[in-house]
Amino acid sequence: MAIIDTLEALEAIYSPAPVAASTAKVSDRLTPDYRRLVEASPFLALATVGPEGLDCSPRGDAHGLVTIADDRTLILPDRRGNNRIDSLRNIVRDPRVALLFLIPGSGTTFRVNGRAAISADADLLAGLAVDGKTPRTAVIVTIEECYFQCARAVMRAGLWNAEAQVDAKSLPSAGAMLASITDGEVGGPTYDETWPARAAASMW
Repeated sequence: MAIIDTLEALEAIYSPAPVAASTAKVSDRLTPDYRRLVEASPFLALATVGPEGLDCSPRGDAHGLVTIADDRTLILPDRRGNNRIDSLRNIVRDPRVALLFLIPGSGTTFRVNGRAAISADADLLAGLAVDGKTPRTAVIVTIEECYFQCARAVMRAGLWNAEAQVDAKSLPSAGAMLASITDGEVGGPTYDETWPARAAASMW
């Protein structure tokens, strides 16, 4: 297997250099158009790094995924989850983050690279409440660079095409996967049967 282990070898394969449209789109702050992309997105992937390695966590919220504090600052509430806090553990120790926003129906995605901090400020969190429930913390992202990504990946995946959707029943359930990996000690059919009610009661 041929391994590329130098920048020179890599760049030779991907010659010529990127065209102007690939580089001119990079900004150190939200432009009016970039703000519209962020406001339209209900889902992002949050990438972080820590001593144990990398983490990429899904974040979704139809009520407003992030708050735009200003053109260089995004506020991402930490909604209810599994309490692993992998991303938050990483941010405490290494502030570097990357965000990838998806917009249903659009091939365009939006990328943000920057640095983050975690806040438990009561006034801030109160303004992020949904159904009277406040998040325990919020991630404050300072934008260092941001830009839109071309639509080819989403187009190739057919991500928003109804005919490309997978029947969830054809996939292993959470209960089945847990039971398999723990030799039946955790998960199983009961886990799956009670999941919808648990999720509804702990969404926010």
